[in-house]
Amino acid sequence: MSQSHTLAVILPCYNEEAAIAQTIADFRAALPSAAIYVYDNNSKDRTVEVARAAGAIVRTEKMQGKGNVVRRMFADVDADVYIMADGDATYEAAAAPALVAKLIDDNLDMVVGARKSEVDEAYRRGHKFGNKMLTGLLAWFFGRSFSDILSGYRVFSRRFVKSFPVLSAGFEIETEISVHALEMKMPVAEQVTAYAARPEGSESKLSTYRDGWRILNTIIRLFRYERPLALFGTIAGVFAIMAVLLGIPLVLTYLETGLVPRFPTAVLATGLMILSALSGMCGLILDTVVRGRLEVRRLAYLSHPAPGG
Repeated sequence: MSQSHTLAVILPCYNEEAAIAQTIADFRAALPSAAIYVYDNNSKDRTVEVARAAGAIVRTEKMQGKGNVVRRMFADVDADVYIMADGDATYEAAAAPALVAKLIDDNLDMVVGARKSEVDEAYRRGHKFGNKMLTGLLAWFFGRSFSDILSGYRVFSRRFVKSFPVLSAGFEIETEISVHALEMKMPVAEQVTAYAARPEGSESKLSTYRDGWRILNTIIRLFRYERPLALFGTIAGVFAIMAVLLGIPLVLTYLETGLVPRFPTAVLATGLMILSALSGMCGLILDTVVRGRLEVRRLAYLSHPAPGG
């Protein structure tokens, strides 16, 4: 790994007094040359004091939610390579040098630390199933995915961070990050890393059902934003099929008798075909808008050098 690259470890935190000192110490041991930033998100315990005492650069974000914290971190911190992990001492800090080296040596824009745990307590009940379901859904919508889209352990290039318009507010941020990489067709990779149980006194902030629903909603919303032609084209196709199925008997009856005996059905079939055409046109127009937005993001991405350059 080249020593010319500046490294920044960024740790979003909320009420992590029990774990933050250990997290900082582990990453300092793994990456001695990296600057370590702790972004506190309105903690009500001694997280800020403990992080400062451990030697981290502590900053705050008053808007609650991990997405808001990541937006602030990406905007404020200036580095060539960014290592993002939760401040709960669950991610394998010792794997960080290998993740950074992979990013630089393979000229990648993101390396995801895919979690693997031998400890049952590391995952709450339902999290593994929810992760697999959401990962599969993302692959179905966008054609490809990662094995662990919800991992909070990621290494980024500068051009990824500075071209990523963070829109999410909460734990759905990892999903948005994954979709951004897929839609921009960035060179990315995954590497299995250990995932440990939280230290005593540290509690998960992720709500299985509430945040799971928000992540699912984010995937659907991003599909609508990024693939409008596929979405509205599908809707147009459904309306067209319904119109044809309703209209065929009417046409056959008209050819035989010259009459349209079920006039309301004819109106409904006509209306459905009109809706199909309108939906298809919406998809085409929005697809043009999305391509323009993608070009802007691509130009922002290309304005920064590659991590291995």
